[in-house]
Amino acid sequence: MTTPRKVGITDTSLRDAHQSLIATRMRLEEMLPVLELMDQVGYHSLEVWGGATFDACMRFLDEDPWERLRRLRQGLKNTKLQMLLRGQNIVGYRHYPDDVLAEFIKKAVANGIDIIRIFDALNDLRNMEKAIKFTRKEGAHAQGTLSYTISPLHNIDYFVKVAQDLKETGVDSICIKDMAGLISPFDAYELVGRLKSEVGLPVQLHCHYTSGMASMAYLKAVEAGVDIIDTASAPLSMGASQPATDSMVAAFQGSPYDTGLDLKLLSQISEHFNEISCSYEIPRAVMGVDANVLSYQIPGGMISNLASQLAEQKATHLLKDVLAEVPRVRADLGYPPLVTPSSQIVGTQAVVNVLIGERYKMVSTEIKNYLRGLYGKPPGEVDPDLLRKVLKDEKPITGRPADKLEPQLEEAKKEIAEYIEQEEDVLSYIIFPNVAIDFFKRRKGLLPPLELKNSCDTDIKTSTSNTNNNGQSDLKLEAIHEIDEALVINDEYNYIYPAG
Repeated sequence: MTTPRKVGITDTSLRDAHQSLIATRMRLEEMLPVLELMDQVGYHSLEVWGGATFDACMRFLDEDPWERLRRLRQGLKNTKLQMLLRGQNIVGYRHYPDDVLAEFIKKAVANGIDIIRIFDALNDLRNMEKAIKFTRKEGAHAQGTLSYTISPLHNIDYFVKVAQDLKETGVDSICIKDMAGLISPFDAYELVGRLKSEVGLPVQLHCHYTSGMASMAYLKAVEAGVDIIDTASAPLSMGASQPATDSMVAAFQGSPYDTGLDLKLLSQISEHFNEISCSYEIPRAVMGVDANVLSYQIPGGMISNLASQLAEQKATHLLKDVLAEVPRVRADLGYPPLVTPSSQIVGTQAVVNVLIGERYKMVSTEIKNYLRGLYGKPPGEVDPDLLRKVLKDEKPITGRPADKLEPQLEEAKKEIAEYIEQEEDVLSYIIFPNVAIDFFKRRKGLLPPLELKNSCDTDIKTSTSNTNNNGQSDLKLEAIHEIDEALVINDEYNYIYPAG
């Protein structure tokens, strides 16, 4: 007989759901009216911050991400707020010094975050250990993350070992982060069961619906003892997003795993998100089921970015070739899980290889830094011919990458002294220098505000930073990247990473 056990729900509508479906474009003013309803539900938590929201707020929405967090905290008095932290990458695309990481976590908790989900793209614990330590120091819940993937190196034993190591670092719970929707229902059952019996910490499962298996994986995971599942309000669910909160709550209603959440209340919340969804065109490419993801393993939303890169080069017809090249590049790099920033690194190199017609004739700085060991230790062996071609006689580092970084906080305070209106501005500047400076200038009236489309008015297009005054793309083949050109780090001004 099954012992009754309430399953917790973390709703991602205010962060990952709209990041996966509408490029993180939901505005704070569209969130505020529904907060009172969401605060009544009784979620385990709401994921509201981290990931791409930090960048998108300043770059596209003219919003201060810190003020967004404070406003959400004010409106969600009874619900735990959760964020996604990229380990030593914080919310950026490269490593930052420990003093920046410590201050960021301090300010995140002070402004309202209760739970920090900490991951590393390579599952390298050296890139997570300081974030875990700082999170616990600030009194927040530190959730250690398994970046789930499939490869000749990644199996159930591997992930159980990583979870055991995370437990030793002091995490409060474990999250299985299935960013590309790869986990099968029966693998979910086995992995969750072993984590519960061999690690003994609460387990949370986060899946994207890309392959169409996520709801089935959730059901089997719940049967195996998973404590919490990540879902999204129905209008922002499925496809590259998570399973629907409404559907999962209904599925477990009346069962031993009843969530206890009110479907009528969830329906009202879904009605709100349905009303604002007319502001956005959700591409069909991120809404349908694509079982091919089990081969190329590209996470939610990235396929459309690859298509955009190719469109800029008038090479949309090469998308199939790029998708076939992604797993080959991934194998050459030692099978990294495809999640930020490794997904951008692998995806971009696949595009370049296909466009040029010769593999690795041109490589990005990110590839060089990956091979140098500056992102951490690859899960498997990197192709030796590629290492020789790119690094020549240079040897990869073997230590913790962040140990090579100098403190940055004090110098950054001096650099932007004229723009500082709050202590958090220094962190925004360090993580996204160009984006933050432009935002600060607009905030002071030194630059015109961005043109933001009104709700459900599709005539006004949001300004973006990768076009010039003539509306023509500035994207160059040398800088082609999944993220915006302004975020690409080139050797000549790469002051964060040493070259050797």
